[in-house]
Order: sequence, then structure tokens, then C-alpha cells
Amino acid sequence: MENRIWMQSWQPANHWISINNDNVLCNLCPRFCKIKPEKVGFCGVRKNVNGALASVNYGKSVPITCESIETEAVFHYAPGEPILSLGNIGCMMKCDFCQNWATSQSRLVQDHNVSYISPESVVQYALDNNIRMLSWTYNDPVVWQEFVVDTARLAKQHGIQNLYKSAFYITPQAIDELLEVMDIFSVSIKSLDDDFYRRVTKGRLEPVLEGVKQVYGAIKQGANVHLELSNLCVTGRNDNLQESLKTAHWMLENLDANVPLHYVRFHPDYLYTQVERTDPAFLEEARTAAINAGLNYVYVGNVHGTPSSNTYCPCCQTLVVERYGLAATSFLKQGACPRCQHPIPIKMPWAEPSLLHSPQELPDGLPHMLHSFRGVIRSCHVEQLAANPLYFQFETQDGAPVGRVQKMISLRFMLSSPSPQASQVRLFYTGVKPHVYEVYDRAHFPVWEAERTACHSEDVPPVLDDQKVK
Repeated sequence: MENRIWMQSWQPANHWISINNDNVLCNLCPRFCKIKPEKVGFCGVRKNVNGALASVNYGKSVPITCESIETEAVFHYAPGEPILSLGNIGCMMKCDFCQNWATSQSRLVQDHNVSYISPESVVQYALDNNIRMLSWTYNDPVVWQEFVVDTARLAKQHGIQNLYKSAFYITPQAIDELLEVMDIFSVSIKSLDDDFYRRVTKGRLEPVLEGVKQVYGAIKQGANVHLELSNLCVTGRNDNLQESLKTAHWMLENLDANVPLHYVRFHPDYLYTQVERTDPAFLEEARTAAINAGLNYVYVGNVHGTPSSNTYCPCCQTLVVERYGLAATSFLKQGACPRCQHPIPIKMPWAEPSLLHSPQELPDGLPHMLHSFRGVIRSCHVEQLAANPLYFQFETQDGAPVGRVQKMISLRFMLSSPSPQASQVRLFYTGVKPHVYEVYDRAHFPVWEAERTACHSEDVPPVLDDQKVK
């Protein structure tokens, strides 16, 4: 691995102390790795260089992607808001079911899947594309702490907000640093069973829960920060009501009934492919049980088109935000239910909607390609070699248009079927023909190598590169 090009440069790291014989102790995450000279910690991206800790993944990223805030299990903050998603290399956990293993497991990262960016270039890209929020996501932003904080701080200076999507295996002092620059925390709790964490993630449960309580405590003390939780329900591991209800009960005891909870569907991946995807019926049952236990806002994630991704008033059950794919329509009236006027805790930080997906007139004569959604795979990433204007139109199976033509100029962006009728999308491009990568789940970052091994269930077989588009 040391011969990989992406590992050959580094930046000084924070969150460490020097110990004996030029060893260092990393205190970014609760592993507290003791790292010998020229060796890396558990995450594979924090290295002892001449007796000082260095970050070998600073400014090294998977391609940045324009998505929607709902992809990060955030439903109570600016519904439908476009985000710029940034993921990096390495992870402080080692889950055998990892859905982003091609980048989270540093020893498996291929040079051609790595992009090189700076805080300034990220912020400028967001400004150029009218994007008002950065999302730190995919593998896990904990191991990217220095770059995340530097970029988030610069983004805030330009009026851009920050979202942190993480398994949150991180120390209290590092969380304090994040609280200075983050607007949203979306935390994935794998299980409320410490044995699950030790066996499956190679971590521990307690630091995750303490980190969530630290963020919630900051909110109660006046911090202008938003918090949502999710629970990935892994087939054969924690997909039972006893386990799912532990998360709901813990939230009621330690947080409050208005903090949103997402029960998220799993797809087989990495080293855990001998099972099926999580049964949607179980996720619906878990949601109902959590609501009956006392939580007000519980959602089902990674199930396309379920009404359980909508927001309903907990008092009168009126639909207040409708969601399908990445499309969200709000019916709130001055932040309240339009029927009974019960306040709904959904933050709307901007008075005007984003300009990113406004309808467009399609120029004549552009070459085009067609991508069909297959079975349960209802989303895709579209990647261009250069930031050229690209127009897209959703269609029915027989080619009838669904909705208006829209335009994107981003290098990489996500598209998701916006209605049951939209079974394909036609892409009109002005530069080189783009690549299309299927997205199995909303927080999954697809690369060529990973796609060939993922999603073997529900009669949706993997496809080769040249079969992806017509």
C-alpha cells in the first residue's frame, strides 16, 4: 500500500501527543492508536512521520458530488436542499458489511478513484454551482478532521453551511472542534449492543452514544446545531424489533421525542454478501413500534417511494412534507401543520428555494443517452470529465416526459426517480459523453470496482460497464 500515489504526500495532523521513542498517540478517535515511526494507525491514513502525526488523506477525496440533503438521513432541515457531498479515504471502523468499502478500507483504495482538492477549490466549486451546503460523508469524515475543519470554516465565511454524516467514533475534544463549524449532525448508530460494535465494527458503543449526548447537550445550551439519528438495519444482525426498539428507547431517555430517527435499509456488500437486503416490512414494523414507544418523527430509509419517508403531523397525522426519491414538497404554513397549526420542528434556513434545479429550455441538436432504472435501484450518479452544461429529462418506460427539463453543470451529480412513473432518465450533453454509475442506496458512493460486487439480491444482478447505459 505504501507505493500508492495517493499516500505519498501528507499534511501535519492535530489531535495527538508524543510518547516514548518517537512514538505518537493519536487521540482523534477512541482507539487512541499508539503509532510507531513510519507506521499508520488503525484507519490507515494517520501516520507517524519523523515522530509527528501526519494526515496522509488531507485534500484527497472521491469525486465531489451534488446530491440532496435527504441522502444523508436529514429530513428536518431544508427539505430538498441540494448539497455538495465530499468523501475521503480510510475509516476508524472496519465493518464487514461496509457499503463504501472501496474507499473506507484504505488498503483497497485505487489511485484512479482519488481526486485532489483544496479547501479553496471546494468552496469555489460550491459558489460556482449555487450550492449552499457542504456534506461531509461516505466513508466517514472523522478520519478527515483537519481538512473538514479547515474547509468548513472557510465555507462558513462565504455563507455556506456544513452537514456532518458520521458513525461518530470520535473523541470529545474533536467534537468540540466540529461544533464550531457544523450546522447539522446526522449520526449513524449501528446498534445499541456493545457486543455488536466490538464484533462487527471493531469499535465500542459507549463513545458513540456519549458523542451524540455531547451534541444534544450543546443544542440544549443554545448551540445553533441540528441533530438526526439513523440506524442501519443489517440483515441477520440487528433486523429485529428488540434491537430496533433499543435505539428508540435510548433516544427517549437521553434526547427527546422530536429528534428524528431513520431506520435504514441495508444492501449486501463487501464481506457480507450471503444475505438479502433488509425486508422493507420489518423497517415499517420498526417505525410503527418506535412511534408507539413515543418518538414523534420516525422514517424508513433506502426504500424508494414508501410513504414512511414523508413527514406527518404527530397531532393530527396531516401530511406536512411529501418525499419521493430526492424530491421533497413542503406543505408547512409558517413552520406549522396547515390543519391543526401544531409546530413542526423542521428548520428552513433560507427564505428562497435553491436555484439549482430550476426548469430549463432544452437546446436543439444535443447528443443524448438513456439510463434505465432497474428494479429497486432507482438512483444514479452522473459524472462528466469537465463541468459542461448537461440537461436531463425523466421519462416513463415508453418515453413520455415526466416533469420539466433541468440542467446541471456539476462534474458529478446524483439523479433519482422523482415519481413511480419515472422509470428512466435521458441525458443531453454538451461535452464528452458522461459516465453513469448506479447508486444502490442513498449514502452509497459508487466506483467501478465496488459496483461489480454489490447488490446481489432482489433479482437485480450487477452489470458490466458497457451495459449501464444505452
